[in-house]
Amino acid sequence: MSSAALERAKDLLGPIVLSSHAYRGDETIVVDAKKILEVMRTLRDDATLQLNFLVDLTAVDYLGREPRFEVVYHLRSMLSGDRLRVKAPLADLEDGSNPIIDSIAELWATANWFEREVWDLYGIKFANHPDLRRILMYEEFVGHPLRKDYPKEKRQPLVRRDPNE
Repeated sequence: MSSAALERAKDLLGPIVLSSHAYRGDETIVVDAKKILEVMRTLRDDATLQLNFLVDLTAVDYLGREPRFEVVYHLRSMLSGDRLRVKAPLADLEDGSNPIIDSIAELWATANWFEREVWDLYGIKFANHPDLRRILMYEEFVGHPLRKDYPKEKRQPLVRRDPNE
């Protein structure tokens, strides 16, 4: 991403951008998670940036750090080829076990599946998601296996709760 594009993103978003950095051509902004819908809509719809392709959406578990979880979005402009990584650290709620952020599925249809994967594997909830349910693990699976405190030795049998299902 050109540094001019990074500066444009920072100018557009103002104080919502908590920090920014670049490393080997990868440009990143860290934003207030409470404003994620506004951030993503602005980056997608701005005539100069046109970051209109959601390449990926994932999460990181920084067990032992505050805040523990961060949702990471990778955007690309199909017009210019510019790329931008957007990180949204999630403020800990009570004991940090129920992190939540707004869904961006209304902006990109692909976010629907990406958000389901993040919820399934990390337990991060996406408010206003149209169908937040497991996508990789089976329904009876207990927990979220990519959390760093998930016991790797834990065994879970594949069973149905109701034999009539």
